Amino acid sequence: MQDNNDVVLKREIDGLLRYLNLVRSEISAIRHPADEKHGFNRMGDQLDAIVNATADATNTIMESVEKNDIIADKLRETIKDPVELNALDEIGKNSSDVYEACSFQDITTQHISQVLKSITYIEERVNSLIDFWGHVKVDTTKIAA
Repeated sequence: MQDNNDVVLKREIDGLLRYLNLVRSEISAIRHPADEKHGFNRMGDQLDAIVNATADATNTIMESVEKNDIIADKLRETIKDPVELNALDEIGKNSSDVYEACSFQDITTQHISQVLKSITYIEERVNSLIDFWGHVKVDTTKIAA
């Protein structure tokens, strides 16, 4: 009976390892030109890169909108036409909408951090099981930690 349990446990460990490697492959298949300068070995590195790229893009968006707001404020000082002032008000409202929409970055970071913690935990557990089995051949190599 113990041998049967060992076979089942080995099969489950192997299945988890294969699944984690598949997830790693799928994540690393998502490429961005900036990724070429990075050598990602761990899923955590890839997810961190996603968080950083998202933060960088959000900062660029917000800085650009802020610059447009400054230009609109300067124009407001010289424009007297009510129609043109109304257009500047619309630009201001659109800027507010962009700022509000950029809150996705905080939510994205929180979700990716939770996924990263879960994946790291699973990787550590699977690697511990592989270390425990040491003498027993598991079909796939250990996950890069």
